[in-house]
Amino acid sequence: MADDGRGSGVVLIGYRGSGKTSVGKLLAERLKVPFVDTDRLVVRDVGRSIVEIFEQEGEAGFRRYESEAIADLVGRRAVVVSVGGGAIMVAANMEALRSLGKIVWLTAPAEVLYGRIVEDASSRGARPALTSLVGVEEVRHVLAEREPVYRRWADVEISTDGVEIEAVVGRITTELVVGEN
Repeated sequence: MADDGRGSGVVLIGYRGSGKTSVGKLLAERLKVPFVDTDRLVVRDVGRSIVEIFEQEGEAGFRRYESEAIADLVGRRAVVVSVGGGAIMVAANMEALRSLGKIVWLTAPAEVLYGRIVEDASSRGARPALTSLVGVEEVRHVLAEREPVYRRWADVEISTDGVEIEAVVGRITTELVVGEN
């Protein structure tokens, strides 16, 4: 990658269900670099589930832990990072993540994201509701708030709707090579 002061890593942003973890693991394997999931860092460091943190300390408490985990990543040069969907709402998080490398926004329509969330048993019970809305309506609402912010920070936007993980990883690696020329 070009020497623009950023690391040679990749940061995956997007709503839950967009494929950040699945894509991130395969991408890290292909690039032969470590994979880091900031949600997992928070759970490990705090010793509680995300739902427990939200119940006991609210979203603000979780976001504080998330920001600490992201700040601890600064200085890493080659890593693939999957970031919780709301981390992008804190500019300091995004500045720190930008220092790690290119930011890739994984997208899909709200209905697709909701369907993936419902189908994924590990995600379904591990994430708290973000609004008083239910189902796909919550996803639409939160996406409407976050999409301009995702767009602002993303170096690359890639749809995961109807696309196999292998193809998404291939597109990311192509974008990274083309994007540096």
